[in-house]
Amino acid sequence: MITEGILNINKPQNMTSHDVVSVMRRTLGIKRIGHTGTLDPMATGVLPICIGKSTRIMEYLDLDMKKYRCTMVLGLVTDTQDIWGETLERFDTSGIDEDKIRAAFEGFYGVIDQKPPMYSALKVNGKKLYEYARAGIEVEVKTRKIFIKSLEIEEIHLSAEEKTVTFTVECSKGTYIRTICQDVGEYLGCGGTLASLERTRSGIFDIQSAIDLNAFQEWPQEKIESKLQQTFEPLVHFGKVVTDQVTAVQFASGWHLPLDKCEIVQRPAYEDGSFYLPMREEYKSAYNVFGRIEGREVFLGVAFFNEKYKKLVADKVFYVR
Repeated sequence: MITEGILNINKPQNMTSHDVVSVMRRTLGIKRIGHTGTLDPMATGVLPICIGKSTRIMEYLDLDMKKYRCTMVLGLVTDTQDIWGETLERFDTSGIDEDKIRAAFEGFYGVIDQKPPMYSALKVNGKKLYEYARAGIEVEVKTRKIFIKSLEIEEIHLSAEEKTVTFTVECSKGTYIRTICQDVGEYLGCGGTLASLERTRSGIFDIQSAIDLNAFQEWPQEKIESKLQQTFEPLVHFGKVVTDQVTAVQFASGWHLPLDKCEIVQRPAYEDGSFYLPMREEYKSAYNVFGRIEGREVFLGVAFFNEKYKKLVADKVFYVR
């Protein structure tokens, strides 16, 4: 019986991320299931699903970069910043050419300020923004820092009937691609609206290995198990230490872990604080802890190095003896 692990699901269009979770719960017969990052109902692509105690790593994935492929339509503005919303304005795009379009995208690189859309799941005072929007209530939405690692224009289609731009963007968590489309449209003075969106990567998970949801529901358990990622695998930004069996059992029982009792295999990726955005301070000294137990390497949990004790202190323990 499957009790933990992570599955990389290709979310279909016309489903919410929670709809996918519901399908997974019914198919696997497990209630404790969650996803690692919401996709809009009309978006498709990579949606990692955590099962059982693997859901406990979801808070550690803030440093993961995500990649999207998007097509936007110029000359259209909607209330939701995508073509599935209510049309607010239409503009003439006859004066828009390729050079102007490329110039509009030049500012979308590095750390920038972005204002989240009203039709989003971001919470303000404990309530989701789209709930305010649907009720016609205006609330102040503050800009926040995001990081765009790369943005590449793949295709520009210019015709008398319609002008579209297809681009890929690699960015930090919390980036709204719809808002990039809107901001590009504002720069051009003609409006811009998201027409399609596919998430092609989220952390270690990519679209090539994503599982078709409909096919998944017909799979035997053996095939599902073969696609499971282990709990620790997405935690690539953390360091890695390995200790002996006795010390491993002590760590799992709540003891602090002296560094001289373990082998440091990998240092934390951002121990110098070099991540592009403000990050949780503990991540600079975060380690995946493993123990050599009965001849094999077993994931014990996540620990942060404590300067006061000069030891690794467990944040979450996953190993149960």
